[in-house]
Formats: sequence, C-alpha cells, structure tokens
Amino acid sequence: MSRRTDYFDDPNAPKANSIVPAVTAFVVNEGGDVLLERRSDNGRWGMPGGVQEVGENIAGTVVREVLEETGILVEVVGLVGIFTDPGHVIAFADGEVRQEFSLCFRARPVRGEIKVSSESLEVRWIPRTEIESLDVSPTTRRRLTEGFRDSPIPRIS
Repeated sequence: MSRRTDYFDDPNAPKANSIVPAVTAFVVNEGGDVLLERRSDNGRWGMPGGVQEVGENIAGTVVREVLEETGILVEVVGLVGIFTDPGHVIAFADGEVRQEFSLCFRARPVRGEIKVSSESLEVRWIPRTEIESLDVSPTTRRRLTEGFRDSPIPRIS
C-alpha cells in the first residue's frame, strides 16, 4: 500500500488539513540530463526534494534534501517557480492531507555519486527525451516543463 496518495483536481479528494513549505530541485548536468528519483512512497518518478526543517534556510533545504536522497551535492542557482495549486492535495497514511506548497529551485551538481536512499527506489540522470515515457505526476511534469523552459522569470501559480 502506498504511504502517499496524490489527488489532482479530484472532487472526491479528502479536504486538506495542512500546508507545509516544501522544495523540489530541478538539477541538470552538463549533458542536459535531469536528476530524478523513483520515489519509495508512491513508486512514481519525481525531482528530489522535501520539507523545510526548523533552523535552516530554504536553499539549505534544497541542498540537504538532494544530497540525502540522491548522493549529489548541488548549488542552488535560481528559482523555477512557486507551485501552490489547491487542486493538488497529498494524503499521507498518518491522516495528514496536505495542500501543495512547493518551491522548485534550479540547481547545478557540484560533486557526488548517485546513491539510493530510503526515500527512493531508483535514482538516475534521465535524458530529456526519456521523460515523456516515465510515470510522473502532473505537477512534476509541470515543474519539469517550467525548468526546461529556462525562463529568468519564475512561474508563480
């Protein structure tokens, strides 16, 4: 059973009971491949990321989460966008139902070797041409599209 269920514009979705600042990282290597992980909580491919912890700044959250989940140390270099769609809610096994609040940052890899963590089943550098064939959520697909758009103006939605 999944520890997490995402709902997208679903009238039968449970009502959100929390909003938590979270980050995702759009990390592209010199070859143009994007760093993705197949998540252990729902089996889908996504960008590394997670929630901000007390005592850290948001760029630190990005660096920590990417390193923990993928083994890659990154440097934050920009903002892809802020995604707060109330139509995307995430139900967790513990009863929390979270409305999306995700800051997607552009980051570049500094060093490290790919490793799988407890939060991922697989971690890979994915060529852009393979992304369409992956099982990713609509919100992840939107963030990837925005990241590849490479606009200096972040998407705010």
